[in-house]
Amino acid sequence: MLIEILLALLIGTLAGTFTGLVPGIHINLVGAIIVSLSLSILAGIPPVYLVIFIVSMSITHVFVDFIPSIFLGAPEDGTELSILPGHQMLKQGFGFQAVKLASEGCLYGIFLFILLSFPLLFITKSIYEFGVAANLIPFLLIGISLNLVFIEKTAKKRFLSFAVFIISGLLGFFVLNMNIKEPLLPLLSGLFGTSGLIIAIKSKTRISKQKIEKSIRIKKLKPIITSAFTSPLSIFLPAISSGQIAVIGNQFSKMDRKQFLFLLGIINVLAMAFSFLALFLISKTRTGSSVAIKTLIGMPETEIFILITIIILLSGFLAFFIVQFIAKKFVIILEKINYAKICFATIVIISIITLIVSGFFGLLVLSVSTLTGIYCINLGINRVNMMGCLLLQTILFYLL
Repeated sequence: MLIEILLALLIGTLAGTFTGLVPGIHINLVGAIIVSLSLSILAGIPPVYLVIFIVSMSITHVFVDFIPSIFLGAPEDGTELSILPGHQMLKQGFGFQAVKLASEGCLYGIFLFILLSFPLLFITKSIYEFGVAANLIPFLLIGISLNLVFIEKTAKKRFLSFAVFIISGLLGFFVLNMNIKEPLLPLLSGLFGTSGLIIAIKSKTRISKQKIEKSIRIKKLKPIITSAFTSPLSIFLPAISSGQIAVIGNQFSKMDRKQFLFLLGIINVLAMAFSFLALFLISKTRTGSSVAIKTLIGMPETEIFILITIIILLSGFLAFFIVQFIAKKFVIILEKINYAKICFATIVIISIITLIVSGFFGLLVLSVSTLTGIYCINLGINRVNMMGCLLLQTILFYLL
């Protein structure tokens, strides 16, 4: 049994590396495929091994996903805010260090998950037993959304932020209610991926020679404490992204861009790990990975959750070293090839994957969301307001 567990772990880690590196390939898609194949081709494999595969893939994906986010500006939900500080460091020759900071944050997040899990066992159950969470969810989401609008310094930018939230929210509402396979793929890829890539091509972004050997040190205590207090929001509030949690945390303890990248790494891993904890404690699915696990085995027993925690720890260690290795190779490629060509190739890859997965309507959604993303970016406001594409529908769902 140990050999099978390790094999499932290694295959999941390789799959997570692939999904993290290739823009547009999301773990939700792979998880859905695994669930569908579990009734046919994979029917002979015990579900617990498929769960191990999904957990290791998901954790590895979180680590590796910072590479295309920072080097290419092609993020997924959770890494969208790494574009600004990460891209700034990349243009100054510290792209490798930016990825390393984020992956170190992910590794710290693994340990923090283990430390926080025990107290959350009691806090989470208590809140849901009294039925407080479901009643407060829409109002908390409204409060968080307004908070992200009002952090802008001028009245004009606050108005524009609110407009962006509504525009992206309406776009998300229509897309998520259309009969499209994997609607989040074209929606999020357009808003946070291809839009930024097109702007990078248009502005003729140039990448400085990267200083791989130079190390960067930061004060880690502030982001660690901040993430410990803010990341549990992902358990109680559906549709809230780790990027939004990071922005909230940064409001209470101001951090420089390096600390913010480290914070993003911690919160991204915690959001994924907490989705498994939420499934175990309160039967709530917060990510596509937890949905896949619930479909495969239902509610995890205590022994299964302990196994999931061990897999999170092991896959996190593997992913950390994988990221260091790949990031160094990525830097070499980046310095040899014209950056605009890399951006163009990334857009083509995302478009092809969207066409294959979501069809022609998906490609249309990608085009519309890309134009929406370009418009919002050119307004010069915080991109996190575009997460209205998920938040608005969730708010309406709980209110109506």
